[in-house]
Amino acid sequence: MLYLSENLKKYRLLKNLTQEDVAEYLGITAQSVSKWERGDSYS
Repeated sequence: MLYLSENLKKYRLLKNLTQEDVAEYLGITAQSVSKWERGDSYS
């Protein structure tokens, strides 16, 4: 999981998805996705 923040944003943008799209699919908040992409939190 060393590269989660980098890969999450990279592939989200490649698929033209918003943070809200990813959050809805995963059943989490867009704020959590944002934190993951910044590397702030993985929990």
